[in-house]
Amino acid sequence: MPHLGLVTLVVRDYDEAIAFYVDALGFELREDTVLSDGKRWVVVAPAGAREAALLLARGATPEQEERVGDQTGGRVSLFLHTEDFDRDYARMRAAGVRFEEEPRREPYGTVAVFQDLYGNRWDLIELRVA
Repeated sequence: MPHLGLVTLVVRDYDEAIAFYVDALGFELREDTVLSDGKRWVVVAPAGAREAALLLARGATPEQEERVGDQTGGRVSLFLHTEDFDRDYARMRAAGVRFEEEPRREPYGTVAVFQDLYGNRWDLIELRVA
């Protein structure tokens, strides 16, 4: 069955993006390959993830650079699932991740919105077990 492999996230700088996703969010650096002068193939993913990952792509044109941090018009666009919300929430806060709200309990689970280093909005979410 097909699956979603990569989602592109436009970033300002490869190295600062790698540092944030690896150090603050706990992702793994899966690949960092130089393609040409100034262009790299950089893939990060949550530790242990088997399918979807992020392709970090440096904005190469003024139009792309304008999209850094607001690729979806201010909506939450990425959803980071966890099996231990309290552990990951505490670890991320200690690493300097900026949460917009306190955790809230919803019918579907526990969730809190946070921003990455560019302002893209994410949900940290632990789904309720039925």
